[in-house]
Amino acid sequence: MNIKKIALALFAFFAVALFFSFDLQRFLTLAVLKANRQALLDYYAAHQLVMVASFMTIYILTTALSLPGAAILSLTAGAIFGSIMGTVYANIAATIGATLAFLITRYLLRDAVLNKFGNKLEGMNRELESRGFSYLLFLRLVPVFPFFLINLAAGLTHLPLRTFFLATMIGIIPAGFVYVNAGASLATIDSLSGIASPRVLGSFALLGLFALIPVLYNKFKRN
Repeated sequence: MNIKKIALALFAFFAVALFFSFDLQRFLTLAVLKANRQALLDYYAAHQLVMVASFMTIYILTTALSLPGAAILSLTAGAIFGSIMGTVYANIAATIGATLAFLITRYLLRDAVLNKFGNKLEGMNRELESRGFSYLLFLRLVPVFPFFLINLAAGLTHLPLRTFFLATMIGIIPAGFVYVNAGASLATIDSLSGIASPRVLGSFALLGLFALIPVLYNKFKRN
């Protein structure tokens, strides 16, 4: 491993260690958000650009380092910026953060993984190179699979960066809007578990199946 890779790995390690050492996760809770919403709104009214930039930076770092708190940050976006602009800011930040996580994993780990499991991953990599957009879009639309694990797993494959970026940006819009819109009505939320109802999750699953239609059609056509 060269000096640049070592430096990047150390930075990521210490950033994550600081997050948990200082228990920064305690600030990313529903109770803290409700208690500080008015103060955040007041600050946003006085310093709009600073608030947007700060929010997006925190969201990007949280996602890039695979730290917990994305759901609360999406609620925060709705509580401060409203449903529409909150979705825009959260979507851009989450996509950039996910892409950074993807690149960090690819830069640090992919060579070692391919050297050890290259033969076993060859078939999957061929599928991802040709139909990766549909597969990734399905994974993003169906929020059953952890967001950060998809970022890390994709970084270990040959999935093109452009495909990862576009499928992520499009695929996280529905779930992102649900959470941001919920944040815009923060007073009515008692827990995070109540936001994504079975009906909402079923809708996401249906959207995910639509994303796989081109893949299923091609397989049926070949058979």
